[in-house]
Amino acid sequence: MTTLRTSLPCRKENTVLRHLCADDLRVFHAYRSDEVLGRFQGWSAMTAQEALRFIEEMAAADHLVPGDWVQLAIADASSDVMLGDVGLYVDPLQQEAEVGFTLSRAAQGVGHATRAVEAAVDLLFAVSAVHSVRAVTDARNAASIAVLGRAGFRRVFEQQAQFKGETCTEIVFLRMRVDA
Repeated sequence: MTTLRTSLPCRKENTVLRHLCADDLRVFHAYRSDEVLGRFQGWSAMTAQEALRFIEEMAAADHLVPGDWVQLAIADASSDVMLGDVGLYVDPLQQEAEVGFTLSRAAQGVGHATRAVEAAVDLLFAVSAVHSVRAVTDARNAASIAVLGRAGFRRVFEQQAQFKGETCTEIVFLRMRVDA
C-alpha cells in the first residue's frame, strides 16, 4: 500500500511537500502567529511549545487516517526551507478529501501555493481511493480563489457561514479524480 512515508517528498518544479520536522519550528511558529495571514485560516496562533508538539505529531504521520487532518510542509526545493504548510483530510467514508493551505507572506506570489496544492491533490489521489478533493475559502480571499482555479478546481457553490465570529460567504471548490 502506498503511504505518506513512501510518497514523500513530493516535488512540483521548485516546490516540495514533505513531512514537518523540528527544524521548521521557527518559520512555522512565525507565520502561524501572523494575524493577517491567519484571518481566513482555520487554525489559531499557538505558543512555540504547542507548535513543536504539533510538528512532532505531524512528522510521525505515516498514513492518511479517515476523519483526521495531516499537515505537510511546503518547502523550497533548492534549500528545503519551509515556506508554509498544506493540510490533507480524508472523510470517514473515504469518498472525498479536503485540502487547505497556508503560505508565509514572504513566499507568496511566485507559484509555490499553486504547485503545493497540485502536489497535494496528486498525493491524495495516489495514497487514497477518494473520488474528489474539495477546498473551501472565504469569498474575500482573492489569492486563494486564484490558486484553486490555477490548480484545476472548479467552483461548485457558495454558502453563508460563521467563521471566527463573523458572517462570511464561503466558496466551495471541487476537483474530481481523472483516471487514465
